[in-house]
Amino acid sequence: MTLGSFLLRKTAVAILTMLTVSFLIFLAFEVNVADVAVKVLGQYSTPDQRTAWLAENGYYDPFVIRYLRWLGGFVTGDWGLSTFFRVPITSIVFPRLGASALLAGGALLVIVVFGLGLGILAGMRAGSLLDRVISVFSVITTSIPDFASAVFLSGIFVFWLGLLPGASTMISGFSLRELILPVLVLGLYSMGYLARITRASMVEVMGTHYIRTARLKGANPARIVLRHAMRNALITPVTVIMLQLPWLLSGVIVIEVFYAYKGFGSLLYDAALNQDIYLVEACAMVSVLVVVLSQILSDLIYGWLNPRISLGAKA
Repeated sequence: MTLGSFLLRKTAVAILTMLTVSFLIFLAFEVNVADVAVKVLGQYSTPDQRTAWLAENGYYDPFVIRYLRWLGGFVTGDWGLSTFFRVPITSIVFPRLGASALLAGGALLVIVVFGLGLGILAGMRAGSLLDRVISVFSVITTSIPDFASAVFLSGIFVFWLGLLPGASTMISGFSLRELILPVLVLGLYSMGYLARITRASMVEVMGTHYIRTARLKGANPARIVLRHAMRNALITPVTVIMLQLPWLLSGVIVIEVFYAYKGFGSLLYDAALNQDIYLVEACAMVSVLVVVLSQILSDLIYGWLNPRISLGAKA
């Protein structure tokens, strides 16, 4: 399968997935029009006010018509007005998404650099003391959930040592110090998991016949690892890295609320807490879009790392 055919097929699957999820989201939030009116106008609104609002906004139209109108609005960028923030939804979603992208990007950098690095070191020296130390560290970090890590690290670096701030509000503008704890907490769990996966993959590759042949020929160990072992060993870890993107999107909700970070996760939390259904719908659709795009990117990278497996077979 050619790259163009692969992308066309994946795009079709992505569109079908988005349509299915969008229908389920709309069904969950807007099948009961009376409930929508109460959430938008407030519980103290009168029945006459709700009836007039529903008629004005086309809520007495057939369900399918309302869904298609809502879907068309989302595609064209008309996401409605937030009932809690009282501003157009697009004006708050994208800045918050950018803030979360900064946080998730920093966490992903920690995950990739330290997760891959520790895993490769452990895999190169399987059974050694270094391997055992890294393995124990990886098990410990993957055993502690992110909210517990947040409490533990805050207790050390905020209340005991006093080195870092306990909140990441960014009130005075961008602050690298305020990003350290959220990024570290987000990265710790996945870093240990990735290190374990990389170590297992590296041990398997280092035991293959072509690596043993290269060693017998007296090739430089660094050259063996970088030119022969690394690419094959990274196939599984890279897939795992791409699968971390959806997890990071959900994980930032807990971390952003804990550290009062104004990102996409805390926005979704505020929307759900205040029953802002239009904002919740928009955030849910954006989340699904991010997940779908990350899966397409994962398949492309997988095909590049392992040319023996065609894109069609992976798809």
